[in-house]
Amino acid sequence: MNERVFSGDIERLRRPERIERFEIERVIVLSLEGIDADNVLDVGTGSALFAEHFYKKGLKVSGIDINPDMIDAAKLHVPQGEFRVSDVQTIPYPDRTFDLVFLGCLLHEVDSYVETLREAKRVCCKRVCVLEWRYEKQEFGPPLEHRLKTDKVISLVKQAGFKNIETIQLTDLVLYRLGI
Repeated sequence: MNERVFSGDIERLRRPERIERFEIERVIVLSLEGIDADNVLDVGTGSALFAEHFYKKGLKVSGIDINPDMIDAAKLHVPQGEFRVSDVQTIPYPDRTFDLVFLGCLLHEVDSYVETLREAKRVCCKRVCVLEWRYEKQEFGPPLEHRLKTDKVISLVKQAGFKNIETIQLTDLVLYRLGI
Protein backbone atom coordinates (compact mmCIF):
# COMPACT_ATOMS: atom_id res chain seq x y z
CA MET A 1 0.00 0.00 0.00
CA ASN A 2 2.79 2.38 -0.93
CA GLU A 3 0.34 5.07 -2.12
CA ARG A 4 -0.66 5.80 1.48
CA VAL A 5 0.05 9.34 2.66
CA PHE A 6 1.32 9.84 6.18
CA SER A 7 1.68 13.05 8.13
CA GLY A 8 4.11 13.68 10.93
CA ASP A 9 7.06 11.54 11.87
CA ILE A 10 7.10 8.32 9.83
CA GLU A 11 9.42 6.72 12.39
CA ARG A 12 6.64 6.83 14.98
CA LEU A 13 4.46 4.46 12.97
CA ARG A 14 4.30 1.01 14.48
CA ARG A 15 1.64 -0.69 12.40
CA PRO A 16 2.66 -2.49 9.19
CA GLU A 17 0.80 -1.46 6.05
CA ARG A 18 1.88 -4.31 3.74
CA ILE A 19 -1.44 -6.01 3.04
CA GLU A 20 -2.59 -6.66 -0.51
CA ARG A 21 -5.61 -4.67 -1.70
CA PHE A 22 -7.52 -7.86 -2.57
CA GLU A 23 -7.07 -9.08 1.00
CA ILE A 24 -8.30 -5.75 2.43
CA GLU A 25 -11.40 -5.79 0.26
CA ARG A 26 -12.08 -9.41 1.21
CA VAL A 27 -11.79 -8.53 4.92
CA ILE A 28 -14.30 -5.68 4.50
CA VAL A 29 -16.82 -7.86 2.64
CA LEU A 30 -16.50 -10.67 5.20
CA SER A 31 -16.82 -8.23 8.11
CA LEU A 32 -20.11 -6.89 6.75
CA GLU A 33 -21.53 -10.21 5.52
CA GLY A 34 -24.77 -11.12 7.24
CA ILE A 35 -25.29 -7.89 9.20
CA ASP A 36 -27.20 -4.75 8.35
CA ALA A 37 -24.64 -2.11 9.27
CA ASP A 38 -24.83 1.67 8.97
CA ASN A 39 -21.81 2.66 11.04
CA VAL A 40 -18.43 1.27 11.99
CA LEU A 41 -15.75 2.09 14.54
CA ASP A 42 -12.22 1.33 13.34
CA VAL A 43 -10.19 0.77 16.51
CA GLY A 44 -6.48 1.45 16.07
CA THR A 45 -7.30 3.00 12.72
CA GLY A 46 -3.75 3.93 11.79
CA SER A 47 -3.89 5.84 8.52
CA ALA A 48 -7.45 4.60 7.87
CA LEU A 49 -6.43 1.74 5.59
CA PHE A 50 -9.57 -0.23 6.51
CA ALA A 51 -11.77 2.77 7.41
CA GLU A 52 -11.41 4.06 3.86
CA HIS A 53 -12.75 0.78 2.46
CA PHE A 54 -15.65 0.74 4.92
CA TYR A 55 -16.47 4.30 3.84
CA LYS A 56 -16.45 3.24 0.17
CA LYS A 57 -19.04 0.58 1.10
CA GLY A 58 -21.35 3.37 2.30
CA LEU A 59 -20.87 3.18 6.06
CA LYS A 60 -20.53 6.10 8.43
CA VAL A 61 -16.96 5.71 9.71
CA SER A 62 -15.44 6.63 13.05
CA GLY A 63 -11.98 5.71 14.21
CA ILE A 64 -9.67 5.92 17.18
CA ASP A 65 -5.91 5.67 17.46
CA ILE A 66 -3.46 6.50 20.21
CA ASN A 67 -1.14 8.30 17.78
CA PRO A 68 -2.22 11.87 16.80
CA ASP A 69 -0.16 11.63 13.60
CA MET A 70 -2.24 8.63 12.55
CA ILE A 71 -5.45 10.53 13.20
CA ASP A 72 -4.22 13.33 10.93
CA ALA A 73 -3.40 10.77 8.24
CA ALA A 74 -6.79 9.07 8.66
CA LYS A 75 -8.59 12.39 8.14
CA LEU A 76 -6.79 12.78 4.81
CA HIS A 77 -8.13 9.46 3.54
CA VAL A 78 -11.64 9.66 5.02
CA PRO A 79 -12.37 13.38 5.43
CA GLN A 80 -16.04 12.67 6.26
CA GLY A 81 -15.07 10.31 9.08
CA GLU A 82 -14.94 11.12 12.76
CA PHE A 83 -11.49 10.30 14.15
CA ARG A 84 -10.37 10.75 17.75
CA VAL A 85 -7.17 10.27 19.68
CA SER A 86 -7.87 7.60 22.29
CA ASP A 87 -6.47 4.43 23.74
CA VAL A 88 -8.39 1.22 23.12
CA GLN A 89 -9.19 0.50 26.74
CA THR A 90 -11.41 3.57 27.17
CA ILE A 91 -13.25 3.97 23.87
CA PRO A 92 -14.87 7.43 24.08
CA TYR A 93 -18.36 6.43 22.90
CA PRO A 94 -21.56 5.39 24.70
CA ASP A 95 -22.67 1.75 24.90
CA ARG A 96 -24.04 0.19 21.71
CA THR A 97 -23.13 3.14 19.46
CA PHE A 98 -21.85 1.12 16.49
CA ASP A 99 -23.19 -1.72 14.36
CA LEU A 100 -19.67 -2.99 13.72
CA VAL A 101 -16.46 -2.51 15.68
CA PHE A 102 -13.33 -3.45 13.76
CA LEU A 103 -10.02 -4.13 15.51
CA GLY A 104 -7.38 -4.38 12.82
CA CYS A 105 -4.05 -6.02 13.63
CA LEU A 106 -3.63 -4.47 17.06
CA LEU A 107 -4.15 -7.13 19.72
CA HIS A 108 -0.42 -7.77 19.76
CA GLU A 109 0.10 -4.09 20.69
CA VAL A 110 -2.28 -3.59 23.62
CA ASP A 111 -1.65 -4.04 27.33
CA SER A 112 -4.79 -6.06 28.08
CA TYR A 113 -6.32 -8.09 25.28
CA VAL A 114 -9.40 -9.02 27.28
CA GLU A 115 -10.15 -5.44 28.40
CA THR A 116 -9.71 -4.21 24.81
CA LEU A 117 -12.19 -6.83 23.57
CA ARG A 118 -14.66 -6.03 26.37
CA GLU A 119 -14.53 -2.34 25.53
CA ALA A 120 -15.15 -3.11 21.84
CA LYS A 121 -18.12 -5.27 22.85
CA ARG A 122 -19.50 -2.47 25.05
CA VAL A 123 -19.74 0.07 22.20
CA CYS A 124 -21.05 -2.43 19.65
CA CYS A 125 -24.59 -3.69 19.05
CA LYS A 126 -24.13 -6.26 16.24
CA ARG A 127 -20.62 -7.57 15.51
CA VAL A 128 -17.01 -7.14 16.54
CA CYS A 129 -14.36 -8.16 14.01
CA VAL A 130 -10.81 -8.85 15.05
CA LEU A 131 -8.18 -9.05 12.33
CA GLU A 132 -4.79 -10.44 13.23
CA TRP A 133 -1.70 -11.63 11.40
CA ARG A 134 -1.42 -15.38 10.84
CA TYR A 135 0.88 -17.14 13.25
CA GLU A 136 3.67 -17.77 10.76
CA LYS A 137 6.92 -16.04 9.92
CA GLN A 138 6.50 -13.53 7.10
CA GLU A 139 8.78 -10.90 5.61
CA PHE A 140 6.34 -8.16 6.68
CA GLY A 141 4.15 -7.48 9.68
CA PRO A 142 5.10 -8.01 13.32
CA PRO A 143 7.74 -10.59 14.26
CA LEU A 144 6.49 -14.07 15.12
CA GLU A 145 6.92 -13.51 18.87
CA HIS A 146 4.32 -10.71 18.67
CA ARG A 147 1.73 -12.76 16.76
CA LEU A 148 -1.03 -14.68 18.49
CA LYS A 149 -1.98 -18.26 17.77
CA THR A 150 -5.62 -18.78 16.82
CA ASP A 151 -6.40 -20.80 19.95
CA LYS A 152 -4.95 -17.98 22.10
CA VAL A 153 -7.15 -15.37 20.38
CA ILE A 154 -10.22 -17.60 20.82
CA SER A 155 -9.39 -18.01 24.52
CA LEU A 156 -9.11 -14.22 24.95
CA VAL A 157 -12.35 -13.67 23.06
CA LYS A 158 -14.18 -16.12 25.34
CA GLN A 159 -12.72 -14.43 28.44
CA ALA A 160 -14.14 -11.14 27.12
CA GLY A 161 -17.63 -12.68 27.08
CA PHE A 162 -18.15 -13.50 23.40
CA LYS A 163 -19.88 -16.80 22.72
CA ASN A 164 -20.44 -16.73 18.95
CA ILE A 165 -16.95 -16.88 17.38
CA GLU A 166 -16.24 -17.51 13.71
CA THR A 167 -12.65 -17.86 12.46
CA ILE A 168 -11.79 -17.20 8.82
CA GLN A 169 -8.26 -17.99 7.61
CA LEU A 170 -7.12 -15.57 4.91
CA THR A 171 -3.88 -15.41 2.94
CA ASP A 172 -1.81 -13.35 5.39
CA LEU A 173 -4.40 -12.69 8.10
CA VAL A 174 -7.04 -14.32 10.29
CA LEU A 175 -10.45 -12.67 10.70
CA TYR A 176 -12.44 -13.41 13.84
CA ARG A 177 -16.13 -12.51 13.56
CA LEU A 178 -17.69 -12.15 16.98
CA GLY A 179 -21.43 -11.97 17.46
CA ILE A 180 -22.92 -9.75 20.16
